Amino acid sequence: MPFTPLHRILGLAPGPLTGDILDAAVTAGVTEHSDLDWKSELPPAKGLPQTDFPKDVAAMANSGGGVIVYGVQETQKAATSRVDVGEFDEGHERALRSAAITAISPPVFGLGVHRVGEAGNRAVVVEIPASVDGPHLIYRHDYFGAPVRNDADTVWMKERQIEAMYRARFDERRHATEALDSLFTEAAAGRDSRKRAWLIAVAHPRLPLVRERLTRDQAQKVMSKAESLALMYAGRGDVHPLESVDRLNPRPGLRRWVLVNTAAAAYSLWKEAWATIHHDGSVTLAAAVGGHRRAASGAEGGEFFEGRHVESSAIECSIADMMALVRATADLTGAGEYDVRVGVEWAGEGPLTILTRDTMGFVYDEVSTPLHRYTPVETTVNAVASDPDFFWQVHDLAQDCVNQGGVSNVLMIRPPERDGSA
Repeated sequence: MPFTPLHRILGLAPGPLTGDILDAAVTAGVTEHSDLDWKSELPPAKGLPQTDFPKDVAAMANSGGGVIVYGVQETQKAATSRVDVGEFDEGHERALRSAAITAISPPVFGLGVHRVGEAGNRAVVVEIPASVDGPHLIYRHDYFGAPVRNDADTVWMKERQIEAMYRARFDERRHATEALDSLFTEAAAGRDSRKRAWLIAVAHPRLPLVRERLTRDQAQKVMSKAESLALMYAGRGDVHPLESVDRLNPRPGLRRWVLVNTAAAAYSLWKEAWATIHHDGSVTLAAAVGGHRRAASGAEGGEFFEGRHVESSAIECSIADMMALVRATADLTGAGEYDVRVGVEWAGEGPLTILTRDTMGFVYDEVSTPLHRYTPVETTVNAVASDPDFFWQVHDLAQDCVNQGGVSNVLMIRPPERDGSA
């Protein structure tokens, strides 16, 4: 549930933005702050990059985030009345999001756009997330500048301010790398990677959450949603690690919930998996992907691949499950961008080999590139992107992971066409 500056100023609990909240702000004469800006009119969708919208968004992003409210008249920076902003369609919303990406460098992702009120009293609230990529710059012709909020005003940063913000960005990247290192080391610890390959995937929000601990019920809801999302991303063509953890009974860990392995019987240990959901929004997944049972084998026996042999479909299902965890956790916690790292740990004899399938569905390794070391794949994903865009992020990460082993095609993760058609 959103908790905006309006909620904070009015002393409200987290919840949806409504017309009643704007009415209360007007009645109270709430004044503009560094994270709150009143506007009476929406900027036009046509030529939006040439308006003040990019500057206002960049200034908020450079100042820790905030909201711009279109549809409130102000006098001496205090809200005085509601003003109808007129029709606001999806095209206009897309134009706002596009301008935040194309007219600002680096782009500002994850805008929250909220329609508030009924006809005759309509407003639009644009929620700008805090950013660790500052300074965000605005280019106009041959000039550029870095806007920032100074209480209720927007001003331009001086050289020393820009320098300090760049330094903070580089420090954040170092800390983010250290956080991923720590998560990856913990998730990989204790795995029998000399006998079989393990996929280790970790994700850390770029802006870690400072909030109350996640409850067991919340962790269960994350797992329930992640399970359904994973099946949408990759279907049931192979083993999903999330189906091998105790989804209904998360156990407490150090500032996290631990989803323990349930594939412990002799005939199911080959699909062992573990997962964690951290209170700061981080998630991890460790899944045995080497030495899987061949598809034609019986339920309690049969032939198995060697520990160094990994089917590309097992990697795809693991990526689908991990990204589903990221998506579901972000929906609950409000996290935006995540740094993600995926690796395959193999310490046994012989090179790691990623297997694929031919057009008849038979496993083969003729295109595989033997790997003496699997280089972890790292990326940054926007966990609050639209459903199709996030689906493509799942696909692209899986493609990077299998490409490293010489496999060209992603077999199971089939997102919609990029233009949105089926």
